[in-house]
Amino acid sequence: MSYPKWIVDEVRGRKAGLRLGEARGTAARLAERRLHTVCDEARCPNKGKCFSHGEATFMILGDICTRNCGFCAVAKAKPLPPDAGEPRRTAELCAEWKLRYVVFTSPTRDDLPDGGAAHFAETNRLIKQLSPGIRTEPLIPDLKGDKAALKVILDSNPDVLGHNVEMAAGLYSRARAGADYGRSLKVLSDSKELRPDILTKSGIMLGLGETDAELRRTMQDLRAHACDLLTLGQYLAPSKSHRPVEKYYTPEEFAAWAAEARAIGFKGVLSGPLVRSSYMAGQLYAEAGGK
Repeated sequence: MSYPKWIVDEVRGRKAGLRLGEARGTAARLAERRLHTVCDEARCPNKGKCFSHGEATFMILGDICTRNCGFCAVAKAKPLPPDAGEPRRTAELCAEWKLRYVVFTSPTRDDLPDGGAAHFAETNRLIKQLSPGIRTEPLIPDLKGDKAALKVILDSNPDVLGHNVEMAAGLYSRARAGADYGRSLKVLSDSKELRPDILTKSGIMLGLGETDAELRRTMQDLRAHACDLLTLGQYLAPSKSHRPVEKYYTPEEFAAWAAEARAIGFKGVLSGPLVRSSYMAGQLYAEAGGK
């Protein structure tokens, strides 16, 4: 695949600063604990930079998704039952690494009655129990719009509740099978209704074929549904079998969209070619007034 110079330069810059020993040590500890990261499963371009600093976004509830989105590299098949020991192992590694801010996500688990909500809640509770003062950000699937399941997660007292709309509404039928744009927006507004003290966050991928008007409308919809924090990043096709990139946005365009997002009321915005929803999450939380 051929990428624009600004993306190649940024990736090279991050690789230049990679401390391989630390990166390998991070990977080894994850393997020992039988834990997954979205860094690996989703082929995140920030993996080297995050691993070199002993950071990772944990992926709970296995590494197999029950949906078949055209942009995603996570495996699709019949998933295994939840691992009851996974929440404690995740919490223990957070404590071992002395993390101050942690994001944990999951594949969509439509096979579970609560979409995995109880597992998310238990993970969050144990992380906070073993690491007093840590900030937590569960990045959740849509739970099929189950408000009661959402409340279970919120009752475990995360600092940020994340759920990504991923793309403009008009692209869902082509690239996000099984998902619903309105349902995703409602997850965010339901979260704010249930727990107005918890920040809400979402992410949009650019380059899937959206128009400027569609991207602007998506940001406006997120604000109208009480979304506080926003990430904007370039879509990069994981392989030739995934949806192709329709457009590469320049750094200047990302900066312009960030300025527009702040102007319509987002409390924190992170925007750039290699930005992903969990990248520099602690910094974004601080921008919104968190400590």
